[in-house]
Amino acid sequence: MPGKARKSCPLKNPERPYLAIGLEGSANKLGVGVIRHNIDGSATVLSNVRHTYITPPGEGFQPRDTAVHHREWILKVISDALKTAGVSLHDVDCICYTKGPGMGAPLQSVALVARTLSLLFSKPLVGVNHCVGHIEMGREITGAQNPVVLYVSGGNTQVIAYSRQCYRIFGETLDIAVGNCLDRFARVINLSNDPSPGYNIEQEAKKGKRLLPLPYATKGMDVSLSGILTSTEAYTFDKRFRLDGNPIDENDTYIITPADLCFSLQETVFAMLVEITERAMAHIGSKEVLIVGGVGCNERLQEMMGIMAAERGGKVFATDERFCIDNGIMIAQAGLLSYRMGFMTPLAKSTCTQRFRTDQVHVAWRA
Repeated sequence: MPGKARKSCPLKNPERPYLAIGLEGSANKLGVGVIRHNIDGSATVLSNVRHTYITPPGEGFQPRDTAVHHREWILKVISDALKTAGVSLHDVDCICYTKGPGMGAPLQSVALVARTLSLLFSKPLVGVNHCVGHIEMGREITGAQNPVVLYVSGGNTQVIAYSRQCYRIFGETLDIAVGNCLDRFARVINLSNDPSPGYNIEQEAKKGKRLLPLPYATKGMDVSLSGILTSTEAYTFDKRFRLDGNPIDENDTYIITPADLCFSLQETVFAMLVEITERAMAHIGSKEVLIVGGVGCNERLQEMMGIMAAERGGKVFATDERFCIDNGIMIAQAGLLSYRMGFMTPLAKSTCTQRFRTDQVHVAWRA
């Protein structure tokens, strides 16, 4: 599966192509990808294989069970990725893995495999920040040069901009992440987790017709999402709420449907995200917005952000589910950029951490 090439990498053109394999397993998505940096400075996605741990409706995924899933599937996913790419582990220059942030047990399971492969094939390890992986893959695929980044996923909600070899966090959630907010409400109304609760929230919201009043909590450059989740859940205790499958009279304005709640939750939360993103754009004078992370696949979020950007004479960059949702190729991309700048993770320090801030990474590959 070829990726879109771009010649904006500031690294010197290599004398030969470089290959990296990336292993991602910070949450319920297990991904392995192989990427090649070509002699002309472009990058090519050779494979991007993923397997998702899906729980029954109304249930979340626990770290222990997710780690078991990753251990059961990791060898097959690696094998499929290498086969699709047409390479072997002997061919790669480095093995990249997610160091954090994420869920502890799944992170450790995948890191253990990365360390084992490093020893078996005598390949250097590169620990990668999950958030930076999203950003670098988004930049590579979309061609965005110096955008304000809105990073929205199940575990993270941040507005980011690059400055002096560091991704600076301008604003973030003060409590729960936007993906967590959507997923938790999907469990309350018993939506399926296949392919993901956030996706099913989006589809349900398309049928919504009433915008119900919900708290709007932007605090400077930050947002708070726990209150809006609690308020949305409170509607499900209202006698007017209908979740029993009985026919609903469309003319009865007193009926509250799951679709109305999904629509109202999306519209309010996304309006908050658009506001703080626009504030960051104004602050740094940027006309580009790059949306990354699993929630970045949401078409309504992309539409709302596009309206705002167009009014400022700007443009929105986003990718589809292949690169928005957690994947191995983003870890391979960010890891290979680090490796080509001389960075490697010693085996003795190839640990994982559940807390790894985006602004803790030295972005040496950018000018």
